[in-house]
Amino acid sequence: MTLSLEEQARLTAGATMWTTGAVPELGLREVAMADGPMGVASGRIDERDVSILTPAPVSLGASWDLDLLERVGALVGNDAIGRGVDALLAPNVNLARSPNAGRAFEYYSEDPLLAGLCGAAWTRGIQSTGTGAVAKHFVCNDSETERDTLNAVIDERTLRQVYLLPFELCCEAGCGGIMTAYNRVNGDWCAEASEPLRIVREEWRYDGVLMSDFFATHSTAPTLNAGLDLEMPGPARFLGAKAADAVASGEVPAERLADAADRVMRFARRFGGAKTPADLDADDMLTEAAAAGMVLLRNDGLLPLASDLATIAVIGPNATAPCYQGGTFARIAVTPDAPTPLQALETAFAGRATILHEPGVDPQPRLPSLPVAPMVDLGDGCSDGMTVEYFAGHDIAAEPLTRETRATNSLVWFHGVHEQARFNEAGAVRARGWYVAAASGLHRFYVGATGPVSLSVDGVPIVVRQEQPAASDIMGVLKAGDAAHADLALEAGQRVAVDVVFRFAPARAQGLWYGVRAPDTPDAMLARAVEAARKADAVVLMLGETADASVESKDRADTRLDSGQLRLAAAVLAANPRTAIVVNVGHAFDANFATDAAALLVAWYPGQAFGTALTDVLLGTREPGGRLPVTLAREEADYPAFDLKPAPGGDLAYNERLLLGYRGLRARGTAALFPFGAGQGYTTFALGQPRVEGGLIHVPVTNTGARMGAEVVQAYLVDSPFALVGHARITLAPGESGEVALRPHQHILRDIAAQDGIAIRIGRSAEDEAFIVDFPAA
Repeated sequence: MTLSLEEQARLTAGATMWTTGAVPELGLREVAMADGPMGVASGRIDERDVSILTPAPVSLGASWDLDLLERVGALVGNDAIGRGVDALLAPNVNLARSPNAGRAFEYYSEDPLLAGLCGAAWTRGIQSTGTGAVAKHFVCNDSETERDTLNAVIDERTLRQVYLLPFELCCEAGCGGIMTAYNRVNGDWCAEASEPLRIVREEWRYDGVLMSDFFATHSTAPTLNAGLDLEMPGPARFLGAKAADAVASGEVPAERLADAADRVMRFARRFGGAKTPADLDADDMLTEAAAAGMVLLRNDGLLPLASDLATIAVIGPNATAPCYQGGTFARIAVTPDAPTPLQALETAFAGRATILHEPGVDPQPRLPSLPVAPMVDLGDGCSDGMTVEYFAGHDIAAEPLTRETRATNSLVWFHGVHEQARFNEAGAVRARGWYVAAASGLHRFYVGATGPVSLSVDGVPIVVRQEQPAASDIMGVLKAGDAAHADLALEAGQRVAVDVVFRFAPARAQGLWYGVRAPDTPDAMLARAVEAARKADAVVLMLGETADASVESKDRADTRLDSGQLRLAAAVLAANPRTAIVVNVGHAFDANFATDAAALLVAWYPGQAFGTALTDVLLGTREPGGRLPVTLAREEADYPAFDLKPAPGGDLAYNERLLLGYRGLRARGTAALFPFGAGQGYTTFALGQPRVEGGLIHVPVTNTGARMGAEVVQAYLVDSPFALVGHARITLAPGESGEVALRPHQHILRDIAAQDGIAIRIGRSAEDEAFIVDFPAA
């Protein structure tokens, strides 16, 4: 059956927010998609849509374990099958070009080869289940500041050898699609960037679908002619029926539209059919993956924790308010059964040691939770959360359209996805609940929204915001999540009615968020933490970020942890030097504060198994298996790319060219605080003299310690651009010797002009000068 021009055009735009179009006449159903590199995100962004939450890509990248990544991808594929999702908008193979990138936790590495290998492995895994992978965001969407307008200015060599390479590896792994980014590249919107898209289609001969990020198209003919096949989401804005008009007017060749429709149909046939779940144990897999990414950077013997400790102080905000993931729209609703690190440690040491806990600083410094009981019993069995009511129009005295109980302090709605109201028309939301004060003193109430909002306590308005952002600014307001606040004195045990009213203007998305901070003072929290540290035989100090620290459309200003946490770290280390610091972040950070700690462990964002995996690592039942996928510099000025604010006019120059991350430090002769690739386990290894044979570099490895463990052998080009060219993991028992065989990656070697041979350095980090071998030129 031959499709008509109109039918072909219909396939170039999504049918709904999360589905492609269908052609029932051909037996071609729609493809259901979902967001998320860490699992299957709820299209409704609803805390009740619980999915498996894997470690963030930066944590998976830290494992340097491609087999593990493939299995994690398959696990996500299993979850997608159970949720009726055919394809996932992942992996994210942009690069951690700057440590301040707001979505650095979604990037596997600062190195293009490691990022691409990880993305390709995850792709193979998820697609082994019949679930599609859509690699994103093509290309140079490596920061968030002004991402909807910035123009990445980059030379061709850097574009090809660094930023396109991870996508090329995903294409070679057979990814079902590639998603273009919001930004521009060398003047063109990514959805209209004809030269990068030409490379994908013609040079790589990629036959998958090329789709836009959501609402990232700006035109009809330029978009189609550049090579984009599918506009998301639906209904169409620039493609769809307009594509047929562009062909009829001669602006777009008929064969280009036919090709676009054919690519969408192939995508649908490939992933819209039968699925093949992988045989994996989710709990064990998630715990293994979380531990494998944890990077031990210092250890004077404190870890693993001795079994005879009588008192352990678990201090820090992230012990009870861990950061499992970042705050993007791909956020996963975490199972309520996931134990916090404190809960897991208390369980592990029950009957063996006394656990003391103090947060030391506020665990929720930006937007605290609002622990309330619903105002109305809806018979849904929910005893926690707000009663949320939805109204047509701004009159909340009218009968609500619907009611529900929501146990969250952050609500997001998209028109066409959420059916409680028509969010592209004027309406209102009212959220009410009973709050009981746990202590006497000033309570700070917070509220924010994408329109006029008020928060009342016992009928008295205490926070009122009248600002109505333009519809075009709604997404920015929503992603920023800023809130106003006011203080109110309450007595311990006092029950008050909290009433939030939000009136919205028409827009494609809406949001409402609120919280309350109970009385306490920074000095009092710090004093209690220091006292606990003094009493303990050992301290586990858990520092890091909150879930809203890494967000879309917002980069960080610096690499430092919160000043209150740094103050806490200094005080605890002074009170008890037997302190293991666990850092729960999603990016490169300033680790200078921890160089005198007995142990320093980077946990990243490790997913829902955080508590279990961390306890296993601290006790030594699992190895901290990770190596740094990013550089931790001594000074912020040492990072080759740091400032992410575009120049006036929108240009963001990639002036470091090939020398991003560890490459730039090497070129300048600057030592890192902790170099790319660094990390240790609970045993020691020795590398033997490598030899080149059969196109491989063979490296002898011996476990010289008393425990089983894994080593990551790394190979780098010696000459500029100094670059990772391959790696291999090996696990050995105490005293056991083995051998890894490294094949320098062809995509790195193809760009090296060499007559006789290529010098390659073998070691255990980017700064380990172990051995140099001469590898034959191609």
